Amino acid sequence: MKPSPNANRPLIVIYFALCLDAVGISLVFPILPRLLSEVTQGGNVTFYIGIMTSLYAVMQFIFAPVLGALSDNLGRRPVLLVSLAGAAINYTIMAFAPHLWMLLLGRLIAGLTGANASVASAYITDISAEKDRARRFGLMNAMFGAGFIIGPVLGGVLGDSWVRLPFIAAAILNGYNFILAFFILPETRPKTGQKIPLSTFNPLAPLRWVFSMVGLLPVVLVFFLLSGTGEAYGTCWALWGADTFQWNGLWIGLSLGMFGICQTLVQAFLPGPATRLFGERGAVIAGICCACLALLVMAFARQGWIIFAIMPIFALASIGTPAFQALATRKVTPDRQGQLQGVLTSATSLATVIGPLAFSAFYMLVQKTWPGAIWLSVVAIYALAVPMVIFSTRKGRTSPSTKPRTA
Repeated sequence: MKPSPNANRPLIVIYFALCLDAVGISLVFPILPRLLSEVTQGGNVTFYIGIMTSLYAVMQFIFAPVLGALSDNLGRRPVLLVSLAGAAINYTIMAFAPHLWMLLLGRLIAGLTGANASVASAYITDISAEKDRARRFGLMNAMFGAGFIIGPVLGGVLGDSWVRLPFIAAAILNGYNFILAFFILPETRPKTGQKIPLSTFNPLAPLRWVFSMVGLLPVVLVFFLLSGTGEAYGTCWALWGADTFQWNGLWIGLSLGMFGICQTLVQAFLPGPATRLFGERGAVIAGICCACLALLVMAFARQGWIIFAIMPIFALASIGTPAFQALATRKVTPDRQGQLQGVLTSATSLATVIGPLAFSAFYMLVQKTWPGAIWLSVVAIYALAVPMVIFSTRKGRTSPSTKPRTA
């Protein structure tokens, strides 16, 4: 199907769906400790938080390529409609789930239905001319970022009224978007009826390529570590805020929302200037230093206003990721860049599965004595990453196997 000049209405629906995916991921952060405490009737719920976060990530990791392949075979529209309807039904069930196993099952389904970013990306490609795709993909990322700003604030505000209310709001929003999509979204890829290769359903397949190329493994490990550190915030932030500052859902949501705003501004305006000022490797290390400085302050802070004051410094950590991605692209030849991005995406997905379990387990050990110690564990990971960044980006580390083959 040729790109449509009247693609604005479908684009709005797609962008709204992506924003809701991010809202669905993040709105539970401020309320999850109280919700789990309610269904388990007290006790330490820290590790359950890690499990729920990892369950969502596991389903995204497994089903993102599956939904993308199904959309190639069955069409984009039915896959998107099923995912939106499933999300609305799932959030309704979670709003009234009386037992822990029902919440865990609901989070699994939420991860499955939220794994539609690959389908949305394909839809945008279908309806966009080549000259418009970069701008529209940029807007797609912006909408996903906006969802991560809105979600915690919405969850915190509504959760203070009733801990189940954020799920009802998410169900209504997804139901509304399903109706919009049903009446507005045209099909952009007719059903092909072709068989889908079984290899498509293996989410670990891209990682096998790493071990065939000398010098690429350290790069992927660094990317895994940098991605994994981010899981500490979604897993432990609400618990730490309540334990250290006695924050309610509103303040937890506001703090996460402010961090999202600061990070979005940094990612939008500073990576380029930082790279020109420090160089690519220097920008990565500068970002890590800013993160460590903020984390050390957080570890020892005893007043909540300090956390808001250091948010701009904390957000500067994100100047390093784009620079490291640029460094990574030099490890392979132009014809392997797609494979490289697939590997880095797989590494990020694995980090979102393993990180919550590891950080929730560590937080259980320090929760009663020193909750802020969780941030020292993140500093330790960053300290491990610095020499790996230096080693993996040294000139001359590119494997001969990554060079173009000559006839």
